[in-house]
Amino acid sequence: MSVPAAAAASTVLDFDDILTEIGEFGRFQRRNYLLICLPVLFAAANSLSYVFTAGSPTYRCYVPECDNPDDPDYGADWVSIAEPGSWSKLGHFTPATCDRFMSNVSKSDTESEARRSWPLDECSAEDFTADTERCRLFVYGSSERTILQQWGLQCQENLWKLAFVGTMHFAGLVLGTALSGYLADRYGRKHVFLFCIVFMALTGVAQALSWDYVSFLVFALLNAVGTSGVYPLAFIIGVEMVGPRKREMSSIVLNYFYAVGEALLGLSVFLPDWRQLQMALSIPPLICVGYFWMVPESVRWLLARNRREQAGSIIRRAAKVNRRDISIELMASFKQQELEAEASPQHGNEGVLVERKDDKIWLAIKQVVGSHTLIVRYAILLLIWAVNAIVYYGLSLNATSLSGNKYLNFALVCLVEIPGYSLAWLFLRRLGRRLALSGSLFLCSITCVASGFVTLGANWLVVTLFLIGKLGITSSFAVIYTFTAEMMPTVIRSGGVGVMSTFARFGAMLAPFVPLLASYYEPLPLLLFGTLSLVAGLLSLLLPETFNRKLPDTVDEAIALGKR
Repeated sequence: MSVPAAAAASTVLDFDDILTEIGEFGRFQRRNYLLICLPVLFAAANSLSYVFTAGSPTYRCYVPECDNPDDPDYGADWVSIAEPGSWSKLGHFTPATCDRFMSNVSKSDTESEARRSWPLDECSAEDFTADTERCRLFVYGSSERTILQQWGLQCQENLWKLAFVGTMHFAGLVLGTALSGYLADRYGRKHVFLFCIVFMALTGVAQALSWDYVSFLVFALLNAVGTSGVYPLAFIIGVEMVGPRKREMSSIVLNYFYAVGEALLGLSVFLPDWRQLQMALSIPPLICVGYFWMVPESVRWLLARNRREQAGSIIRRAAKVNRRDISIELMASFKQQELEAEASPQHGNEGVLVERKDDKIWLAIKQVVGSHTLIVRYAILLLIWAVNAIVYYGLSLNATSLSGNKYLNFALVCLVEIPGYSLAWLFLRRLGRRLALSGSLFLCSITCVASGFVTLGANWLVVTLFLIGKLGITSSFAVIYTFTAEMMPTVIRSGGVGVMSTFARFGAMLAPFVPLLASYYEPLPLLLFGTLSLVAGLLSLLLPETFNRKLPDTVDEAIALGKR
């Protein structure tokens, strides 16, 4: 084939041009998009399940002198005289978890009296001294059962064990996000996506069957490794299967599924036992094994790997389902370039082909490192990703301070992300990527700074500003995924988004420590969130606009995004 002919074929094989023939989001894409969205529901639920499985239910010491031995009441009126604790401004008493006042009544007298009848005549302050003692029996405020009761992790000295479950979870996310991105670029989006789903399901079941605390930690780590690859790969597959005008839709709707999946954990009020909850979240994803025959590989990835015959087969099937006609010239170009690939000296050597796949990835990485433009651009993206994670998870931690039913509050805080994603969708379509990102960050910055100076009595205003801030940072997170994917060349797109997401996980690890700054100056955490969001919003204005531009397939095309 002559050079002009080869160039023409290359032009024809641009997938964005192919989509104009087969449809940017026809019936074929809609069916497959729905299939990749369903596992995201369970990935989202698994990513936060440790909040309930390793949570700390309300509990206090069991007081045999006063408690009903058959049905003890956590909030009994006499608790404040039998146990130390704290009073809220509204007059609500919260007892200590593991300490009680020492009794003036001997143990033998109490046991014999309890055997005779209950209630006792009266529990009075005269029955207790000002000295405290530790207790080993507890009364719980609800029917919730977590690993705290399972393996005796009550009291202050064991709090770190519950918190360490979250640390192991984030460690698994870091490992899994980076690993799944690289493997998806090398072995294909579909196979790694399916592997992550099945691995998430199996390790989740194993987590529910854990026999001690250490085994629970190990399976929590492995479960996070599998979970971390589901959403990013679903996102990549979704973005790569649609045309430029549908990219923001594919990313935003996927986030709707993620928010609903998180909110599903609020239904754990009906599954208060942690083993039952983990089983309910882990068994259903095993159905996705059938995706091996139902969901096709990413055509963009196949074209980047010169597997044109397989790509052509998927394109023909998509055109048939979408009821669109494909030009003869297009299909002839697939066949011609496949024949040329077969005639190449390396075609018969599978080991060489694998090596060439790796060479493409590493060559692209070297080109990125050698480009000052891309280094600066990706460094800004890394910082924005980290800020998003710190602020997003930091605000989520503060959500537990909202009064009311914690299951309902958790579901509402998750569902409020849907308006945030909708705002991102509107911004992406009306303002473009760059202004959508900066606008979302500025909105979060303003509300965080404002809420830092709100008086403690204005609860409605605190809640309102909190929800608006969460909405803004949620919108920013949705935009940054789309923006990053559109700035990465195809050969390293999955790995590039994975690196950014991994870096964000490191930022998320810092989020639990930020609230500690309130001990020095109460508004400081929110002021810090606001300042970080402001800086990230200003830096985002330095990035190139990618709205309605074709996805870059090469590093040179990625560099050219910032040029006219």
